[in-house]
Amino acid sequence: MDNKPNRSGTSLKMKGNWNEIKGKMKQKYANLTDNDLLYEEGKDDEFYGRIQKKTGQTKEAIKSWIDSL
Repeated sequence: MDNKPNRSGTSLKMKGNWNEIKGKMKQKYANLTDNDLLYEEGKDDEFYGRIQKKTGQTKEAIKSWIDSL
């Protein structure tokens, strides 16, 4: 079984600076909870789905915003 890590910039950034990113996301979107922001490697789609549902933003917009941090 080949478990190659996701090499997208967003995933690498989230891995390295997750606590900082989480804080900024809570500041921008006050309705996000710790459970909404639970990021598990390999479950990106679930993570973005929760954020999309709470914020009304597209997956691409969320990724772009995270990359801009």
